[in-house]
Amino acid sequence: MEQETQELRRVGLKVTHPRMRILQIFDEEEGNHLTAEDVYKKLLAHQEDIGLATVYRVLTQFEAAGIVVKHNFEGGQAVYELDRGKHHDHMIDVDSGKVIEFVSEEIERLQREVAARHGYVIEDHSLVLYVRPKSRGTRKG
Repeated sequence: MEQETQELRRVGLKVTHPRMRILQIFDEEEGNHLTAEDVYKKLLAHQEDIGLATVYRVLTQFEAAGIVVKHNFEGGQAVYELDRGKHHDHMIDVDSGKVIEFVSEEIERLQREVAARHGYVIEDHSLVLYVRPKSRGTRKG
């Protein structure tokens, strides 16, 4: 609880019950990507009297303050995750909508090489792979 309080104060946000509870949900769901509706349902499950409009407003404030990152993956609604400050990329299972985080130094190196070959330096980037599970029994090669 103290950590959430310090985090809110660090980014200049007043410590309120809705902000604290929403931040706690993200802490509990670390590594998961949540929609505003997911957060709202978790609040309801804990008998919290925090409306969906408040959830959206707090998430917008958290995004502006750098507490969460908002992703708008194709074909789906916006999802949020805690900004842990470490770069990672995403795979989206097109059948289930599941979001998988991954880190690949090889991919990062290749991206830097491509940019350099064209005379550029990467400032920032986002990589999203839309994937489908391999069919069992299907072999290539």
